[in-house]
Amino acid sequence: EKHKLVGKSESLVLLSPLIPTTNRRGLTFINHHHYHQMATPRNRRTTSLRDSDTTPLPDSSNNIINIIEPTATWDALDWTNIHQPVSRPVVPHGLSDFLYEAEEVIAEGYGVLVNTDEAGTLYVTNFRLLFLSEGSRDIIALGTIPLATIERFNKIVIKQQSGPRQSDKTPTRRLLQVIGKDMRIIIFAFRPRSKQRRAIFEALLRYARPTRLWDLYAFSSGPSRFSNTSPRVRLVNEYLRLLGVESHHSSLSTIEDGSFTLSNNWWRISDVNATYEMCPTYPFSLLLPKSIRDEDVLQACKFRARCRLPVISWCDGRTGAVLARSSQPLVGLMMNMRSNADENLVGALCTELTGGKRGRRKLYIADARPRKNALANGAMGGGSESSSNYFQSEIVFFGIDNIHAMRESLVRLRDYLDTHGTKSSDGMSSFLRHGGWTWGGGNLSSMSASVSTLGDSGWLIHIQNVLAGSAWIAARVAIESASVLVHCSDGWDRTSQLVALASLLLDPYYRTIKGFQALVEKDWLAFGHPFSDRAGMASLTGSGLELPRQSSSTNFPSSPMRQTPGSFPSQSPMSNQTQNSNHYSPIFLQWVDCVSQLLRMYPFAFEFSSAYLVDFLDCTLSYRFGNFFEKERQQYGVFDSCGCLWMYLDDIRASGGSSHVHYNLFYDPSKYVGPLLPPAAALAPTLWPQFHLRWSCPSEAQAREVEAQCRNLVEKISELQRAKDVAESKARETIATMEAIKAEIRNEKQISSSALNLATKANRENDIIKRAIQSLGCKISVSGNDECTINIESNLVNLPEKITSSRSTRGIPDAYDEKMDMSISVALTSDDDDVSENPILRVCENLCPQRTRDGGCKWPDSSCAQLESQLVGLRANYDAFDQLSIYDSYF
Repeated sequence: EKHKLVGKSESLVLLSPLIPTTNRRGLTFINHHHYHQMATPRNRRTTSLRDSDTTPLPDSSNNIINIIEPTATWDALDWTNIHQPVSRPVVPHGLSDFLYEAEEVIAEGYGVLVNTDEAGTLYVTNFRLLFLSEGSRDIIALGTIPLATIERFNKIVIKQQSGPRQSDKTPTRRLLQVIGKDMRIIIFAFRPRSKQRRAIFEALLRYARPTRLWDLYAFSSGPSRFSNTSPRVRLVNEYLRLLGVESHHSSLSTIEDGSFTLSNNWWRISDVNATYEMCPTYPFSLLLPKSIRDEDVLQACKFRARCRLPVISWCDGRTGAVLARSSQPLVGLMMNMRSNADENLVGALCTELTGGKRGRRKLYIADARPRKNALANGAMGGGSESSSNYFQSEIVFFGIDNIHAMRESLVRLRDYLDTHGTKSSDGMSSFLRHGGWTWGGGNLSSMSASVSTLGDSGWLIHIQNVLAGSAWIAARVAIESASVLVHCSDGWDRTSQLVALASLLLDPYYRTIKGFQALVEKDWLAFGHPFSDRAGMASLTGSGLELPRQSSSTNFPSSPMRQTPGSFPSQSPMSNQTQNSNHYSPIFLQWVDCVSQLLRMYPFAFEFSSAYLVDFLDCTLSYRFGNFFEKERQQYGVFDSCGCLWMYLDDIRASGGSSHVHYNLFYDPSKYVGPLLPPAAALAPTLWPQFHLRWSCPSEAQAREVEAQCRNLVEKISELQRAKDVAESKARETIATMEAIKAEIRNEKQISSSALNLATKANRENDIIKRAIQSLGCKISVSGNDECTINIESNLVNLPEKITSSRSTRGIPDAYDEKMDMSISVALTSDDDDVSENPILRVCENLCPQRTRDGGCKWPDSSCAQLESQLVGLRANYDAFDQLSIYDSYF
């Protein structure tokens, strides 16, 4: 609990006695049991830091500070982990690995991130506030925030009560509260009298909103490898796509010589604003009706606020229907001012109907404002059109609130999330806050009260209004083939939201990553949405070099739901700088939120994922790149000096390939080839978990984790598919190899079969020759060196008797009566001189005893018929035969 201070005149009155107690960490607190019974209302709830009333008290230096009494929340802080400051180099050891290109350390201090009760070192660089954990030595994402993303920061003092007699020596705890535009509230605690909080605070004062444009990190880092290409070229190429002349491509040369002014049957590209003299907040090239001359355009622009005359943002090449945009007409308080040039220009949007229909199409003039606001603007010269002054037109009011209502709604939503999140910025769980009464404690009415708080923020209602207006516009164009002119007051906030969202619904090209870039560059950047003002960044002065520093005469409470009226954060010249500026508003954030709602409703229609939108929005809020300095980019060549957001996102996507988290797993362009026309009943927005809940409820923002698991499964399936393809390819190669081997085997088998047949035939012939030679009384022997020797043996003893008697009668010597062996050597050799195809004939001619005189063979009449073949490869030694005495009767 806290003790309450009631100021009367200049005196302070203490309502009840304070009983000091000491906790387990040695910090002195107050026992308020007796005081709580006497002075606290019965329905009063227990409080924590974020619920505490912050009563300004004068200190010794006459400065106003916040003194907040401690609660059990701060008992969790481990102050022993906070060290005294030490001298360190510009880039401390080990920190350079975490720094971006050209990022420099400005200041550092040791403290505790109260949200997570984690001690570490806090660094202020020229780009971000960086918290490095003392334990893990890793960057803590919650405690690290780009300087441009910081909406405001405050000093807070925690007063710890001591004994009644030591009231003058009451110790304090120094806190720094940082509130971000990305839905987070973080608090850092510092050791008293260490001057570390002062160093961090002064560095934030200087670098969170620099006095010069060129001091922004976007210019310090330079273009690097994410250099930008000319957005003017991309804008003209988008116009060419809408006109249906994609065959023509724009370039810097065509823009410089003015040869990009092409046209089709209905529309033309005009360079009437090439020098930005007609309208500084419009692009250099405009898409206009072909029947309207540039002279008429110059005349018509005078009737619209800020000279933002009606021009075409999107057109249907099939039907001729268009989606146009402008600012409010200057009809005056009595709504009686008219302009013929403006009426002719708007009437030219109603072209002839196509498809056999007669007449001209209808024109809807969609005023994004509530009717009463439009009428109130008439007092300042503005107002809205009269349908009687514009041909075949109908005026519709969408009732979308202005930028101030959106800003307040986001503040309430952020505070709701911090209060009812898993762990709030004060380190207390929402389940334990106020004794658990927030979640009912059995009282359902209390739970419904917390739910109604979300509704009271109004954020989802605003999202629904923008979605409904955009869906209505898309339906008029797609179903009725009507033309729609959209405007608000200046034509660059609600108009950009409605036109860009309706174009996203109508054109599938804008639902791709490349088309989404073209849509943002056309309807947000080129048409002059004041990003610097809406993001709370100071605008350029006339010199283009100085950024004015805004005053901070008043401060707004960081948490309206848990601070009493009249309580303010302490000594923070920057604590509400952005809030003091009436131009700060989360208009672009709201539009990206609407895109995420459509992505949730149509998960198959978008090429990009919710993670892509989160990273894109973070880059937008951080101003790390120069894409969103549109006015400055045109006047001072910012895109030549800064890096490009689109190149950066393309680069990180390329690193992950088609499985990168920026790609939508379920994207199927064949499902939605036409417009998306959501019915009114489907336009029920919810909190965007990946963005709204990532800091206050990180474990509940599981959409990214579920998507990551699905992505892992898809990657595994892809890997398996690739492995299957590789295996099938290898199988096909193996089958082809096997077929080739089979063919070779079949060929070899045929060759082997032929060789075997030849060998069999040769063996058979050899056997025949052997028997033939043996029949001649020769003995065949084969030596080890494969040489064949034929021994011819004569054994007269075995000769028939008639032969012997014949020998005797013929006077054969007696010596021949004895056994006589004569060996004749016949070698198998190749006769190279004989080229006859049949060598057996040579043997028959030279050796066969039965051949005729003319060389003929007596086979098969002679006994050689039993050999069944002819003799092969024999060469006889006839000298040996001459030594034999052979009678004719022997043969």
